[in-house]
Amino acid sequence: MANTLAQPATASAGRPADDFAVPRRHWIALFGGLIGAFMAILDIQITNSSLKDIQGALSATLDESSWISTSYLVAEMIAIPLSGWLSKSLGKRRYLTWTTLIFTLSSFLCSLSWNMTSMIVFRAMQGFSGGALIPLAFSLVVQLLPIQKRAVGMALFGITATFAPSIGPTFGGWLTENLSWHYIFYINIPPAILVITMIRYGLEDEPLNLSLLRKADWFGIVTMAMGLGCLEVVLEEGNRKEWFSSSFIISLAIISAVSLVYFVINEWQHKKPLVNLRLLRDGQFAMACIAYLILGMALLGSIYVLPMYLTQIQRYNAMEIGEVLMWMGFPQLLLFPIVPKLVQYIKPKYLVTFGFVMFGLSCYVNTHMTADFGGQQMILSMILRAIGSPFIMVPLSLVAMKSIKLEDTPDASTLTNVMRNLGGAFSIAFIATLLDNKTREHLAHIKTSLPSVSVDGWQQLHQQQAFFIQAGSDAHTALQQAQASLLATMQRDAAIMAYNDVFLMMTGFLAIAAVLIMSMKD
Repeated sequence: MANTLAQPATASAGRPADDFAVPRRHWIALFGGLIGAFMAILDIQITNSSLKDIQGALSATLDESSWISTSYLVAEMIAIPLSGWLSKSLGKRRYLTWTTLIFTLSSFLCSLSWNMTSMIVFRAMQGFSGGALIPLAFSLVVQLLPIQKRAVGMALFGITATFAPSIGPTFGGWLTENLSWHYIFYINIPPAILVITMIRYGLEDEPLNLSLLRKADWFGIVTMAMGLGCLEVVLEEGNRKEWFSSSFIISLAIISAVSLVYFVINEWQHKKPLVNLRLLRDGQFAMACIAYLILGMALLGSIYVLPMYLTQIQRYNAMEIGEVLMWMGFPQLLLFPIVPKLVQYIKPKYLVTFGFVMFGLSCYVNTHMTADFGGQQMILSMILRAIGSPFIMVPLSLVAMKSIKLEDTPDASTLTNVMRNLGGAFSIAFIATLLDNKTREHLAHIKTSLPSVSVDGWQQLHQQQAFFIQAGSDAHTALQQAQASLLATMQRDAAIMAYNDVFLMMTGFLAIAAVLIMSMKD
């Protein structure tokens, strides 16, 4: 099988393009892998709009319901580095079949959950199996397609990586409102059956390589699982537990730091490491990994913060949020087919730089928001992001894999996917903390500056009091209501300023990524 996969990619560069025809079976297998990756990425976000419904159905607290997402992300983070080793040991066809079966079963079990504990266990199963589908789809692009057609495959993978999280919350909200929250899990079953069928048809079977299982880097597996798993929990739960004021967070942070240090040392010294960190010696690949980290921060960070802003400030429901977010999802479908053609004429690093600049501009547009800045005003930033994302995903993959050998593709895919996921986790944790701190900071500033505008403040207070008196309240009650209304307005304005700070921070990181890519060698 390895020879079969390697043959198209290692063919002579002097041959005509027509000689690089891809067998139909390989295209079918590739699309099967991409559908699987789309499902896995979609399921990261699809529960976000339905947490309240699930929380109510399972009689859970708000803190408990947060583990619906956390358990999935922790298990997925652990599964991604294992995917390269397991695919070599079990064979891609067998491994993809098994993981898709487990993903389907766990999705169905999630819909049958009888309490929050069972939901968390089944979501972890779902995340662990789904985490394998993402890097394997990327590996299939590189291994099944010759280099002349690889940009097309990268474009298809880019659609799964950017379009799925864009529609996840909206799709989940629509299913919950029109059917029930159970359908966000039922929806995985039909495409999973299709994925298994396509993979079984498109890929040849490989013999089990039990020697790889017996001689596995078990110390690396344990330290990786402990390090990344604990780190993900720290990032997901840290803000809710007030970070290092919590002994739980402190303990996990120490375990994560120690485990990851030992993991890195072990991987550099091990003859057959779980993840080949020596690939980072390649400067271009290392810089591409940093770019993937920032891309993850921007992709998942924006998906996290935009619905939060529209819910908190504009009071939008799930469907109204979806009508806004679709502007950063659907236009990408028009651009992704164009990018592979542009790669033939323009150096990939220039396209990636353009993509990061457009993404940065989309965030910068949202740094001057006011209370009147709603869905209509956000369309421009959504379109700018939709323009930028395809120009990052496809060429960045080509830049990252330019000097990577075919046999190192699974390890390279693992590293880029881990960096993107870590970027998203860091971003969400940082945004949540920054919003809390900046909102308090801006609110304190507004309160201290209130005496300088006391005439306007008292006038607004009296107007509000008169309004409540006309509504039937007595003078004392009306004054209390007016004061509460003024405080709510101040809190809203402080929150808007905090959101502006978040988008400014994201703009800065994206600018760093653009400069980093431009500094790469041609």
